Amino acid sequence: MKKGAQLYEGKAKKVFATDDPELLIVSYKDDATAFNGQKRGTIRGKGVINNRMSNLLMQLLEEKGIPTHFVKELSERDTLVKKVKIVPLEVIVRNRSAGSFAARYGVEEGIIFAAPTVEFSYKNDALGDPLLNDSHALALGLATREELDTIRGYALNIDGVLAAFWKECGVTLVDFKLEFGRLSDGSIVLADEISPDTCRLWDSATGEKLDKDRFRRDLGGVEEAYQEIMRRLEAQLQAGKKDQQS
Repeated sequence: MKKGAQLYEGKAKKVFATDDPELLIVSYKDDATAFNGQKRGTIRGKGVINNRMSNLLMQLLEEKGIPTHFVKELSERDTLVKKVKIVPLEVIVRNRSAGSFAARYGVEEGIIFAAPTVEFSYKNDALGDPLLNDSHALALGLATREELDTIRGYALNIDGVLAAFWKECGVTLVDFKLEFGRLSDGSIVLADEISPDTCRLWDSATGEKLDKDRFRRDLGGVEEAYQEIMRRLEAQLQAGKKDQQS
């Protein structure tokens, strides 16, 4: 698939047209940002890891009945995806307290929730991605009632699949951000990415952070953490293949 004109450049990715109007190419960068772009830097090799991890996890989710925009990995940084119109909601699923949740409600990090918590934020950098509820989303025309129910259902199913998978890797899925899009027929699919940029991933035994918080909080060892989480993911997938063959 030939890469055409650049259509968009975001904080972590570039998007290109193709010769098929229903398909795009996403190219992952090593650029890193935090705190709504106030902190900027580079995480060497991040784009390669995030591209590969997102593709592997989206394929895993497809096998579990979750529709995604993934089509085909083209290179270590480029992936062919279905063209979608992004629903302007950031969907955050939380299994434990951390990050903005802990700060907002004045609680310590690491509290295990009785059930996963789903949050919606208005995807708007100028406004700082404010939290909103279903009524707000409906009032602003961001999504329909049916779409909100579909998105929430998918988000909780994704959490179940990913939490179980990461547990097998010796990793706790603390929380993560999702984005969804509409295909040309209006159906909702998972879009964007699933990576250490968008997930909080803690070593289950030590609590060591293996995600973008190492960049946000100047903890050091950022590249090593991304490499380690990718190593565990690939090892678990390989082990799963061997189990299926035996």
